[in-house]
Amino acid sequence: MRGRDPETGEFYGPSRTQQRQDALEVRALAEQLVALPAARLAQLPMSEELADHVRDTQKVTSHIAHKRQLQYLAKQMRKEDDATLEAIRDALDAGGDAARRETGLMHQAESWRERLLDDPDALTQLVDAFPDADRQRLRQLVRNVAEERKKNKPPASYRELYREIRGLIDAADANDADALDARED
Repeated sequence: MRGRDPETGEFYGPSRTQQRQDALEVRALAEQLVALPAARLAQLPMSEELADHVRDTQKVTSHIAHKRQLQYLAKQMRKEDDATLEAIRDALDAGGDAARRETGLMHQAESWRERLLDDPDALTQLVDAFPDADRQRLRQLVRNVAEERKKNKPPASYRELYREIRGLIDAADANDADALDARED
């Protein structure tokens, strides 16, 4: 039923424009779901029937058929209640935050590694920032990296230095999270 309520002047339902915008948002969500790997898809809060529709859409490879199947998936998703779709969006956003956080930690570790290799004073700064750091081990790895580069060897120590720094960052991050939890209690 369209139009306005004669007594109050309010619309009976959403306008066509609003319905189209909602449909496009659901279709965009469907495209995001289809792009996810199976392991990530299993973590999302959705019905098994909807998950089956997503998997069916992922299997279709022909461009036009895939587009048609994606439209069908979006239609099935529009039948779901708004709370379910919102829960799926929230779960996808949370996964994106985790990925961005992981990327930031990775860049931080790479930055420390490059600083250690370029600046001899960086080791002191690293030990100041991460008191649990094994100064002797890090110094040895930096020397090994220089030796590997000079002899054109595979970058085993270079990778090991990254892993060592990443372990320090992860340990400090876990300690910060524990301290935050303790403060909240």
